[in-house]
Amino acid sequence: MKALTTAISEDAAKVEQLAGIREEIIGEISKVIIGQKGVVELLLNSLLSQGHSLFVGVPGLAKTLLVSTLSRVLKLRFNRVQFTPDLMPSDIIGSEVLDRDPDSGKRLFRFIHGPIFCNLLLADEINRSSPKTQAALLQAMQELKVTVGGETHTLSPPFHVMATQNPIEQEGTYPLPEAELDRFMFQIDVDYPSMEEEVEIVKTTTSSFEPDLKVVLDARQIMDYQGLVRRVPVPDHVAEFAVTVARSTRPHEDIAPEVVKKWVSWGVGPRASQFLLLGSKARAILDGRYAPGVDDVRALAPAVLKHRIVINFRGEAEGIKADRIITEILNRLR
Repeated sequence: MKALTTAISEDAAKVEQLAGIREEIIGEISKVIIGQKGVVELLLNSLLSQGHSLFVGVPGLAKTLLVSTLSRVLKLRFNRVQFTPDLMPSDIIGSEVLDRDPDSGKRLFRFIHGPIFCNLLLADEINRSSPKTQAALLQAMQELKVTVGGETHTLSPPFHVMATQNPIEQEGTYPLPEAELDRFMFQIDVDYPSMEEEVEIVKTTTSSFEPDLKVVLDARQIMDYQGLVRRVPVPDHVAEFAVTVARSTRPHEDIAPEVVKKWVSWGVGPRASQFLLLGSKARAILDGRYAPGVDDVRALAPAVLKHRIVINFRGEAEGIKADRIITEILNRLR
């Protein structure tokens, strides 16, 4: 009992420390990225929750720069892959090549690691590659492993995929399969900066200013905080609320509102409920709180649910978006 009390006390102290660390990380990133604080907070949340994120925004909003800056502040190995129609799975995960053993002279296959062997992988314009290439990420995102030639290779944690998608140019793109979309914890919408932010952006980026970034955390510390997220207790009513929100997106459920039954073809699965809880726990400790509340679930529901809800033909014809469905659900669950 004493050991348990000590462990809880230590975790509570870490939670208090993390609130300060969060501000320090945001401060370092803001030396490079002007504005976008909400985007940065969701990105930190997905890291602590061991999740992956899909960024949706027009070109030129610093999505790539944000992820590369985060890797520098957190001392994580970063790789970027530009997804194109001719990109092959082996270009991401690696391939076996025939080599000669210098000692024995025998020929043997040697595995050449692909760019996926890193901590932060930026899949730039992920919807430009074929479904076959997109599928190469599935095992890595779920199991932290890749299989080549019948041999399984383990990725070094922490491992996170940050993918970008252009919402306005659809020519030459492939829709992401639902199974792959479901692997992403968040869909993070990156919007245009405000007038004041854009003025600051153009002044900074057209000068010789080079920010000096400080490393705030490293991979080992991040994994420690990821373990802390898992240990954070969740009140029963918060868990029940998260599950109720998720189940309300399913048209066949009795608790589903009329807008869901009218416009939704498929609702979210249990993974969404898991991410709602994990994200709420991470949001709480990033805010210096040891337990999440219903408000945390409400705040994260749009980012967790919007890319998982499948609008039916009638809804698409009427221009219904997932955001409206989520708003209706949350308003109903007051």
